[in-house]
Amino acid sequence: MFAKRLFQKAAHHSQHHGKGLLSSEELDFRINVHYGIPSTASIIAFDPIQRLLAIGTLDGRIKVIGGDNIEGLLTSSKQLPYKYLEFLQNQGFLISVTNDNYIQVWNLEGRCIACSLLWESNVTAFSVISGSSLMYIGDEYGLMSVLKYDPENGELLQLPYHISSNSLAEAAGFSLSNQQPVVGVLPQPCSSGNRVLIAYQSGLIILWDVVEARVVAVQGDKVLQLKNEIDSQNNVDTTMLDETSPHHLEEKEISALCWASSDGSILAVGYIDGDILFWNTSVGASGRDQPAGLSRNVVKLKLSSSEKRIPVIVLHWLANKKSRNHCDGQLLIYGGDEIGSEEVVTVLSLEWSSEMEAVKCTRRLDLTFTGSFADMILIPSAGMTRTDENAALFVLSNPGRMQIYNCVNLSSSTSLPEKELLDSAVNFPAGIPTVDPLMTVAELFHIYGNTEPLSKIAALKQSSSTLTLLGSMKWPLTGGVYNHLSFGKDNSIHRIYVAGYQDGSVRIWDATYPVFSLLCVLTTEISSTDLVDSSASVTKVAFCSSTFRLAVGNECGLVHLYNLCRSDETSFHFVTENKREVRNSAQVQGLKYGAVFSLLNSGVQALEFADGGTKLLVGYKCSRIAVLDVNSLSAAFITDSVTTTSSPLISVLWKAFAFGPAKSKNPSGSKIPDNLAGEFLFVLTKDARIYVFDGNTGKMICSRPVHPKKQSSAISMYVIDINAPDPPSTNREHLPKDDSNKLPGEHTTQGSTRCNTEDHSADINLSGECANESFVLFCCQDSLRIYTTKSVVEGESKSIFKVKLAKPCYWTTAFRKDEKLCGLVVFYQTGDIEIRSLPDLELVKEYSLMSDLRWNFKENMERMISSTNNGHITLANGCEVAFVSLLAAENDLRIPESLPSLHDEVLAAAAKAAISVSSDSKKKQGGSPRLLGGIVKGLKGRKSNHVTSLASTSKSDFSHLEGFFIKNPFPEPSTTADELEAAELDIDDIEIDEPMPSASTLSHEAHTKDKGKKSEREKLLDGGVDAKPRLRTREEIIAKYRNAGDASSVAGQAKNKLLERGEKLEKISRQTAELQSGAEDFASLANELAKAMENRKWYHI
Repeated sequence: MFAKRLFQKAAHHSQHHGKGLLSSEELDFRINVHYGIPSTASIIAFDPIQRLLAIGTLDGRIKVIGGDNIEGLLTSSKQLPYKYLEFLQNQGFLISVTNDNYIQVWNLEGRCIACSLLWESNVTAFSVISGSSLMYIGDEYGLMSVLKYDPENGELLQLPYHISSNSLAEAAGFSLSNQQPVVGVLPQPCSSGNRVLIAYQSGLIILWDVVEARVVAVQGDKVLQLKNEIDSQNNVDTTMLDETSPHHLEEKEISALCWASSDGSILAVGYIDGDILFWNTSVGASGRDQPAGLSRNVVKLKLSSSEKRIPVIVLHWLANKKSRNHCDGQLLIYGGDEIGSEEVVTVLSLEWSSEMEAVKCTRRLDLTFTGSFADMILIPSAGMTRTDENAALFVLSNPGRMQIYNCVNLSSSTSLPEKELLDSAVNFPAGIPTVDPLMTVAELFHIYGNTEPLSKIAALKQSSSTLTLLGSMKWPLTGGVYNHLSFGKDNSIHRIYVAGYQDGSVRIWDATYPVFSLLCVLTTEISSTDLVDSSASVTKVAFCSSTFRLAVGNECGLVHLYNLCRSDETSFHFVTENKREVRNSAQVQGLKYGAVFSLLNSGVQALEFADGGTKLLVGYKCSRIAVLDVNSLSAAFITDSVTTTSSPLISVLWKAFAFGPAKSKNPSGSKIPDNLAGEFLFVLTKDARIYVFDGNTGKMICSRPVHPKKQSSAISMYVIDINAPDPPSTNREHLPKDDSNKLPGEHTTQGSTRCNTEDHSADINLSGECANESFVLFCCQDSLRIYTTKSVVEGESKSIFKVKLAKPCYWTTAFRKDEKLCGLVVFYQTGDIEIRSLPDLELVKEYSLMSDLRWNFKENMERMISSTNNGHITLANGCEVAFVSLLAAENDLRIPESLPSLHDEVLAAAAKAAISVSSDSKKKQGGSPRLLGGIVKGLKGRKSNHVTSLASTSKSDFSHLEGFFIKNPFPEPSTTADELEAAELDIDDIEIDEPMPSASTLSHEAHTKDKGKKSEREKLLDGGVDAKPRLRTREEIIAKYRNAGDASSVAGQAKNKLLERGEKLEKISRQTAELQSGAEDFASLANELAKAMENRKWYHI
């Protein structure tokens, strides 16, 4: 009666005694760790100096991947796709453009948005000037603008520089009928940023010189002709456009483009009709200057002779360093093939003639991939910022897959067979594999007390060899910096993540810090003729931190038992229902199993350690239970099927306590023994029935199971205690009292209270005095129920508290706060998450997988969800694995201090210094700066030669452009209003200006002069710059200049004013002379400084 009244009071909130132990202020759902490529990945970017890869998604997330398992997830509040994504190289910032035209600047160090800017029109083209903070923006109205990011003030600045399509057309000597959207803006290679190519949707292509403010070349605006023949050997049609048959290029809409030469002389353009044209941008200065009958400025290429082809979506160029004309290489294409054909990435090896009159395709490769195409990118080799022959090709496909090719093997000079080349793709090595191999179960475990055995495993772990691609290419992603190494000598392992796979393997990671490290890979294969399926799919894993034993169960009923304290096992015990024998272990490296149990030919559904790790509970799919003695490696007993309905078993709990006198009878009429005391097994089946067995004999206590009246599907069960303090768990009773390895804020209690696999009896073990206040929480798909533990043992199905759920749930877990079981997490099939307090089951807070993780619920997803008792939850979905926390005050992972840095400041400073020295050396000696690529070698062993050998990536090399971008290259036509207005001024209105302050160092000299003139004009016209000239009336003139005195006084005043103006003019003359003298002194000083700097070595700077 006490328990019933207690829950009634909790339900009605009439007294504080029965209220929940959790409030909304104590909850904070946050993603601490994320591994894997999101399933909605759609776009890729790369920083060649920091060696970081960024992957944008369709739902507002950006995944940043470095080396050595360093990964980070950036999440925008807007769940919108990214249409452009680029790094500000070596600066620690990432630029993204969303579908609603928000330009966002991400701070990689802070993992947040530094600033954002809403573009008023639709952004149709975007490009960052490599090595600078400058960006080109093209929009739907044909306007190209320039942005600059100011890191000091955290602002995106729109510079005055902009070019419209009409202005460019007029400068090129022709007119456009309407405004054309900009579809591409590409800075020209080897031009130091001085030139940019602007492509319009209609096919017009213009090469513009920023410094000289002129059109360099115009292509795509002529009616060109076809010539040449088909190269059928490689199934590629290459034709020269000439003047033998009309071909209207203005009707061809551009869909993709890239530079197809290392010097920027050839441009590859893809069109929506599947054609690819190679334009020679070095031919023709402008439309008006181009000669008639042009025949050598464009070559056409077709991947298929079909009339209906898919548009060319992506183009990339890989230069051949042995090319004499800088134009030979490989063109990588997605699209352009026949509609309905297999999705492939086509690699064409192209060779140009000496006069650039013809191109020959020497080889064609069609690379297949898994899933649907999303994007691809060429990753340059270490020490290079531009793609080279040793680059790697990353092909991104959905959902969340990445395949990698070594580009050395894709060239026409390789001797590998084509089939071997096509099979040479390497799947992206996931930090935590979920698909290859397929993950089937995963659990997160806390380690308490002595962690030395696992530390020895980490020390004995073979040094991870550098991942190589086919052809011995080193893994190109090495970015990011560990931060948890700064915590001192405490390298103890406090948390492990264990995953089982379809191939029978098991992987264990050190999950103490946000960067997980792989400890070992276990194999379950047995060399035996009587066990064909020894490496079957793993279904359950269990771990005991007091004995460091790991149990692995598979779908064939085998249970492998590992002792993580021993790695020198040469034999193992093979135990069946009738015998036990010793066999030789398989000849494999690493940890080996010490025993294998083959008791029943049925899949393992539940696996739990109990009684301090001395017993192992095994629940089988056939609803039978085996209790194994771990010390003697034998089976204590095996029960018969617990149910006659053949319903699968879900979980097994072990409890030890004492009850008062029983008052119920079995259906057969036999009375349950009085004063029950001892160990009990609580068994939950899928059809929502709870059975209780004697833990020592395996006999059923009561044949009448507890179940709800309405048929339902069971999810989980927990044994909870409301009033009693949390005693030590059974798995910790053998641990030393002095827990020197305890983390701040971490309670030394048993691990997770998971619904399927955790030993809940150990979590909330009760003494005999408080057993009557112990309760069973029973979770079904449609309801949550609470029973007294005694009533469950006696087979009474009447619950004392019930909550109906509005929608079906599929997973639950309970968690603690201040060593008290305080909350229940309920996951729904809709992706919603509820946090309910215990014991009143009141709703405290709601979250959503869709809004927080951007995930949808998937079938069997509950197998890859696990939790710990302090609110850590791990989830796996597709190629992603996430680790989230619920309690706001809990910070076991020491975030943010332990988070890896996504920007290496030391490497950035070294790269800038090396590039600066390289640039100076190139200017003085004209030599190759490649030797400076190793200046920072040895700074970090794994990042040697990261500094680019190209001085053109230096930010300082592009500073001269900012002076041109602060003014409009096409100012509005000026009027004669200023001159007309100035003609009406009197000498009395003239004011002599004081010396103007010096202009900004970023301003151009011409801009400074114009600014000074504008200031003079504004002062002369009293700010009325835009005022129109008008004829003054007679009355206005009299009011302005009439003097009340006589003629002599007026003449005297005029004389005085003339003398005053004369003095001011003399002052201006003196100031002019002083300025001229200062300029001469400054020029002399600059010359002396230049001579002094020339004589200094680079290492003196």
